[in-house]
Amino acid sequence: MRQLVLLALVGLGAQLVDGSLGMAYGVTSTTLLLAIGANPAAASATVHLAEIGTTLVSGISHWRFGNVDWKVVAKIGIPGAVGAFAGATFLSSLSTETAAPVMSLLLLALGVYILVRFTTFGLPRHNLGKPLRKRFLAPLGLVAGFVDSTGGGGWGPVGTPAILASGRLEPRKTIGSIDTSEFLVAVAASLGFLFGIGSAGIDFGWVLALLIGGVIAAPIAAWLVRHVPPRVLGSAVGGLIILTNARTLLRSDWIDAGDGVRWAVYAVIYAVWAAALGYSIRQYRANRDEERRIIAEAEKGESEAAAT
Repeated sequence: MRQLVLLALVGLGAQLVDGSLGMAYGVTSTTLLLAIGANPAAASATVHLAEIGTTLVSGISHWRFGNVDWKVVAKIGIPGAVGAFAGATFLSSLSTETAAPVMSLLLLALGVYILVRFTTFGLPRHNLGKPLRKRFLAPLGLVAGFVDSTGGGGWGPVGTPAILASGRLEPRKTIGSIDTSEFLVAVAASLGFLFGIGSAGIDFGWVLALLIGGVIAAPIAAWLVRHVPPRVLGSAVGGLIILTNARTLLRSDWIDAGDGVRWAVYAVIYAVWAAALGYSIRQYRANRDEERRIIAEAEKGESEAAAT
């Protein structure tokens, strides 16, 4: 019972971050399931089954708060579903011994990407209002969907920064659209895992616990997306993912590092993480007024375009 309560709290926290940042529900939840000994394919399957419910509620919540661009959802969501199904069937064919370190390495790489991307570059907003082309979104969705299934998370870490980097869609609509389209990815990935491994290794109590926590957090996160700086959340989540998966890799048969080496690595990660958070907070405060002005101008332009 205690484990299920913990999983529900993790699902709640992960969805709060995911709904506010556009990423990290799958990566955070899968990392925890791997840490308590879940089979990699079963861990990813568990998370994606829970995400069917959390992404549905999250998408509805973001839509109600005006955070969704439905054209983007269609252009990226369908290719994402194809990539997710392919990734799920691929991961299902790997042995546990092979998949565990591979998944941790992939999650670690995603964590580094999130930390560096948000800490160093923030949220570029040039070219706001220009349309996002299908030739950009379709390949992005295909790759992000595949990574999401094989890594137990990755739809947001791949899709959200890529769209933000284009500078064509404001952050709240990027996050809302990515979260909404993830429903299609979660359904496709779940079908792929059920096709590949059946229900073997999937604890539906874990699925329910993650689902309950995520559903509670989804509408709160959709509201928070207007108030919490994504740059700071990106640094926080990236550091957490790096630390957790570095621990897994250092203890794996690939490395099998001694206690001294492990704690030295942890100390470096903590130091870099703290510095990244401090820098992100300072940069956000320094550029807060400018960011608000740009967003206000973009929203005004969208309203004028919709009226004509």
